[in-house]
Amino acid sequence: MGRLPPTRKYRKRKSGRDPVLPAAGKGKLRIKQVRSGSGHPQRMRRTLEALGLKHHQDEVVHADHPALRGMLQQVRHLVEVTPATGSEGEDKKPRGKKADAKS
Repeated sequence: MGRLPPTRKYRKRKSGRDPVLPAAGKGKLRIKQVRSGSGHPQRMRRTLEALGLKHHQDEVVHADHPALRGMLQQVRHLVEVTPATGSEGEDKKPRGKKADAKS
């Protein structure tokens, strides 16, 4: 009898799945939470909170630096990271009656 095929646990990860990020310290990163922190250790939930992710499918943009890369490494299975482009993440002018009245 032949050997059984590898289970999901032992399959090799598909190459090219994660986008190539720029060198640490250059530019901004867009971070999207793709899995919930529920059911994971408190430390991971606090890391998501420190990143500014409040719920599933939430997105934030942060300046890239080594401390951020370390936090992303801790929760890499819960988030999706891509390089931010152009004006993404820059503060936008507030909209509303008060904002229009001041202008």
